[in-house]
Parts: sequence; C-alpha cells; structure tokens
Amino acid sequence: MKVTAVVPSYEPDEKLIQVVDGLLAAGFDDIVVVNDGSHEGHLQPFAEAASRPGVTVLTHEVNRGKGRAMKTAFAWCVENRPDIDGVVVVDGDNQHRPKDAMAVAEAMCREPDKLWLGVRDFSLKQVPLRSKLGNKITRSFMKLACGVGVTDTQTGLRAIARRHLPLMCSIGGERYEYETQMLLSLKGAGLGVGEVVIDTVYIDENQTSHFNTVKDSWRIYRLIFRHIFHGDKKE
Repeated sequence: MKVTAVVPSYEPDEKLIQVVDGLLAAGFDDIVVVNDGSHEGHLQPFAEAASRPGVTVLTHEVNRGKGRAMKTAFAWCVENRPDIDGVVVVDGDNQHRPKDAMAVAEAMCREPDKLWLGVRDFSLKQVPLRSKLGNKITRSFMKLACGVGVTDTQTGLRAIARRHLPLMCSIGGERYEYETQMLLSLKGAGLGVGEVVIDTVYIDENQTSHFNTVKDSWRIYRLIFRHIFHGDKKE
C-alpha cells in the first residue's frame, strides 16, 4: 500500500506535530502538510513538521481555504507521486486517530472507485449539540441532492484513489464547501461512497476549528440547493 497522507492546516498549535508524529508512527512514510497562509506566530509547527523524515510542507502565501489547500496537495501528488495508490486527508487538529486514517486508506486501496469517509457517531454524548443538529440537517439535504445516504457529511477524514485526483482538482469550492462539492460530484463521475466508522473525538468541543458557522454554512447549503434545483454545477 502506497498512500500519501495530506494534512491541510491553518494557524496550527502543537497538535499539528502530534498529528504528523502519529501518522509516521502508524506507518505512513509520505506526508504532505499544507500551510494555508498561516501568520508568523504559527509557523514553528510547520518548521518542525518539515524536519521529520518523509514530510513535505507546501505553503500558500495567503489564506485560501481548506478546499484550496486540499487541491494544492492533490495537484502536487499528481505531479510528484505517480506510483501511489491514493491519498488520505487528515485534519491537523489531532481529532483523527492515526489508526483510523490507516483504516480509511486501506479501504480505499481495496475499493478505489469510491470516495472513502471516516464517519463519526453523532449519537454520543461528547458530540456538541450544534454538530449533531448540523449533521442531521445536512444529511437530509444531501440525500435529496444526490440520492446518497452519507452518515457524516463534513468529516475531514477521507481517502481518494490517485486516478481520481484530477477530478478532485477540477471541481469547485475553495473553503469548507469543497468537502460538500466532493460528495456532490461523485454521481456524475460514476463513483460511490464508502464509510469506515472511526473514533468520535471532540477536543474542547472543537473550539479550535476555523469553521465559521454563518459564512461556511451558507456556502455549503447554497451549494446543495443549487445542486437540487439546477443540477451539478461548478462554483
């Protein structure tokens, strides 16, 4: 199995190094970290990451959004990693277990014509109420939009085969709505969705997330409604 771990990151703290070291310990030997325009006070974690064997750090000069950071890494892998099976995307806030990242990557290698998601259990008590409600609403609209039931629409842990990375680079979305666009693009591309149940981890009720409840939710729901009423259109 040859899988590159992709870690998009903006304004990280020490948890980014915990993520990188955890992935290395789990057996990943090729990691691409994307610095999405972080400010000077948050650059040390990237320097530490770059000092680890097998870690490449790509940098946006300004903040361009998680979606663009993912596409930057995907395009880099297409150009520089011709022999990999695919990539697994892992959030940089240490809320994805390395063993779960490996499980999702292994599922992708077994069935490469699916977008594989690491899905959380939203019935657990540690899940913040806003996350429970948001996921329930988004799941309903996603089912209406693309006819596919997805347990966890906003999970950041996902794996995609290398052969499908050009498609992932071509679809619209620059910020968190890109993860929704990935799902909406699958049916037209003849791809399926696969799910692996993962540990449900919320550190400090996800207070370090850069997700803007109003702006990013608006981008996501606007995209879904456009898909429902106008079909699959790029942003």
